[in-house]
Formats: sequence, structure tokens, C-alpha cells
Amino acid sequence: MFKRGDRPIKKEEFKEKVLDMRRVTRVVAGGKRFRFRATIVLGDEKGRVGIGIGKGLDVQQAVGKAKMDAQKNILTINLRENRTIAHEVGAKYSAAKVLIKPASRGHGLRCGGSVRFVLAFAGVKDATGKCLGRTPNKLTNAMAAIEALKKLKA
Repeated sequence: MFKRGDRPIKKEEFKEKVLDMRRVTRVVAGGKRFRFRATIVLGDEKGRVGIGIGKGLDVQQAVGKAKMDAQKNILTINLRENRTIAHEVGAKYSAAKVLIKPASRGHGLRCGGSVRFVLAFAGVKDATGKCLGRTPNKLTNAMAAIEALKKLKA
């Protein structure tokens, strides 16, 4: 605990990364209304990871809502030797398909896109991941990675 003045400041236990920031519109009678949609991945690099989505009138509000959503959707996984996953898993979410394979010690994290951030924030240090779907959407690829991690058996 750190102290600033008379109130204690708690050190943040989760790391966060903004995966995607989009400006979304809603067409109304008077024209277009603009909002922002933020996608955040949150993790402690010790087996807990979550993804959150938030919308707001400005970027800061969207990021704050996404962070709160990610904290509500934390997933805990068991890591083998605190480095890799136990077995090969694959999952599909919307148009995104993801395959994640365990790797030997020292192999590193070899995967691209948002799957890399999800695995890194979950604490996986040695694994191979592949986005098999044709979609470049970071949100659906990250959600497919989360669905794959949910299929892991202890």
C-alpha cells in the first residue's frame, strides 16, 4: 500500500491493454450520433485474464467501462509448470477460429494478433497460437481465444 496524503492508494494488480478502439455511429432523424467502443484485455500474468467491451461518448469513458466489464469477466486457468497450457485447444467465436498448442520450455509465445495479448496476460509463456478464421476483427479473435482457454481441463 502506498500513501498519498491521508488516503491509501492500492497498487493495481492487473495489467491492461486496449486491443481495439472504434468510433461507432447511430443514425437518428437529426443526423449521426458518434460514440466510441473500446475493447480491453486485462490480466495478472498468473492465470487470470478477462476481456471487456465498453461504449461511451468519449474515449476515456469507453475505456473505463470496458475495464469494469473485463474485471467482471475474469477467467482463471491452470498453467502447467507456470509456463504453458496442458493440452491443445481450439474454439470458434462468431467468424473467428483459434487453435492454441502447448510448447516446450524456452519456445516462447508464437502467435499473432489479439491472441498473443490474451495468452501473455494470462501468464502463458510457451505456446503456439493460430487464427484460422478469415476475420481480422480483434474483438472476435480475442473472444475466440478466451473460449479456447475455457475448454482447458485441469
